[in-house]
Formats: sequence, C-alpha cells, structure tokens
Amino acid sequence: MSSRILALDTATEACSAALLNQQQIDARFEIAPRDHTQRILPFIEALLQAQQLELTALDALAFGRGPGSFTGVRIGIGIAQGLALGAMLPMIGISTLATLAQGAFRQQGATRVLTAIDARMGEVYWAEYQRDEQGVWQGEASESVLSPEAALARMQALEGEWFTAGTGWQAWPQLQQGHALTLRASGVELPTAEDMLPLAQQAWQRGDTVAPEHAEPTYLRNEVTWKKLPGR
Repeated sequence: MSSRILALDTATEACSAALLNQQQIDARFEIAPRDHTQRILPFIEALLQAQQLELTALDALAFGRGPGSFTGVRIGIGIAQGLALGAMLPMIGISTLATLAQGAFRQQGATRVLTAIDARMGEVYWAEYQRDEQGVWQGEASESVLSPEAALARMQALEGEWFTAGTGWQAWPQLQQGHALTLRASGVELPTAEDMLPLAQQAWQRGDTVAPEHAEPTYLRNEVTWKKLPGR
C-alpha cells in the first residue's frame, strides 16, 4: 500500500526531514546542534515544494519521539504537532533508537543492532534491536537508560554478531570490550528522518497512529516526570 508520509527529527544534534511520496523518498539532513528551530521548517517546505505537495495531501506525519536531547525532542514534537493540527493529519511517533537500527540495516544490511546514544550524566540510551523475517524490528521493550557498566552486563547476556549504531560507542569505548560478542560498526552515529520512513510506513499500515493532541515523547530518563504534568 503506497502512502505519503512526512518525517522529521530533531532529537539529537542532527536535524533532518524526509518525505515518502508513493515510494519515492526525498530527504534533508544537517548536523545543527543549536539551530533545529531555524532549519527544520525550511527543510520541510523544500521537500513539499519539490514534490508539489501540500501538507493536507499527506497521509501522516512522523516525528522522532526520542530518546535524545530533552530540548531537541520537545522542539521536534512541538513543530510536528503544530503542522499536524493545521493539516488535520494523524501522527506517528518513531523511536530514535529504532531509527538508528534501521539506518544500520539500510547501510550494512544489519539485522541485529545494538543502539547506544550518549545520554550525558554518565549514561547511555540503549536498546537491542533484531529485524524479523517480516522486516519488523523487535526490541522496543529493551529501550532503557543505563550506565556503561549496566550496558556491558546486558551485552554479556547476548551472543553472536551484532552491529553497533549511535554516539554511545564513541563516548564509551569500554563497551567494545569485556564480552564475547563480535561487534561490527555500522557507520551510523545519528538518526535520520530517511530511516524513520520505513518504520512510519509500517506503523501507518497497521493503523498505529495518534491524534496530534495525544502525541507524546519518550525521554526514558524523564518520562515519569513528564507523565505527571497536569493535562498529560
């Protein structure tokens, strides 16, 4: 089933947007740690103009829900909600960690990926993703915020060959040792909206969308606090 989906992500120092239009993909990506709000809307406008589309012609709007930078995640969801509300589009939240796994698959054909994003404060955002025969990534339940020591303990419980993705591997090189796994670098350090699109299309085909007012981020470290805020 073909679809038109716009994806945007500002959850890390990368800023990106991508458009799926009847199986054709166009994307914009830039590393802009402090310029997300200035870059993302021009990216989106350029993508829509290139395909001669209006927002209202889309089927859904996907956003990077995190985990990642607290500020970056908030910026992304706020912009996505504004666009989706104005165009009356359903929204699809896509995990930053799952997006990294999809990037490793796109670039290396990886089907088992350990994703780690440097979470500062001596921790990493972590997940273990495996792609099944239907092309669906399994591993959302493994998403967590861990100390490098705890991540290493998780790796010691695994076996075989895994690809690595995310900034956590450079930030914490000790994760490369102390276990029996064969690790292969995917070359993917930051998420891109282009890699959100296959995940968003799967979600859209399942009917796994939310109304803009119900779109929520995934902070991992802070989500308990977020959910206790009034009106949430």
